[in-house]
Amino acid sequence: MKKNLILKSAAVLITAIVFMSSCASSTMISSIPSGAKVYINGESVGTTPYLYTDTKVVGSLINVDLIKEGYEPIYTSFTRTEQINTGALIGGIFVWPIWLWTMDYKPTHNYEMVPIAALMQNDETMNTQTQEPQMLKSKTERLKELKQLFDEKLITEQEYNKEKQKILEEK
Repeated sequence: MKKNLILKSAAVLITAIVFMSSCASSTMISSIPSGAKVYINGESVGTTPYLYTDTKVVGSLINVDLIKEGYEPIYTSFTRTEQINTGALIGGIFVWPIWLWTMDYKPTHNYEMVPIAALMQNDETMNTQTQEPQMLKSKTERLKELKQLFDEKLITEQEYNKEKQKILEEK
């Protein structure tokens, strides 16, 4: 009789451990390049690669900030709705509250960080690209457009004369 009680207690304990372990979810947060500081919900927790684990319920939102000197910061988030936890799903058949943990995070979240120098170069490239079409138009066309803006009272006479002078002085 005592042996049966011990076996039943062990079975209940093992079952509880299995069910409770299925409540935890983990995801590896990594960046290219690695070594970015990781902030979870505003709190510094380490550097990439970083293994994040919690026992939050389905739908919990996690805010993640990745910051590395010389790179554009990444501000993102993920929720605990990314993939099914089959252990919790099966456990939920027997114990109702386990349904709160039927979803997990994806195993990995990878982020590619952009160097700040590359962003500045892109800005310069975009600036020269936006200026090119204007240079392709003849002075006459640009003066006509400017005059039309003035006639429609979209620019003042002072603005008109200033821009007109710029166009006429170009080589």
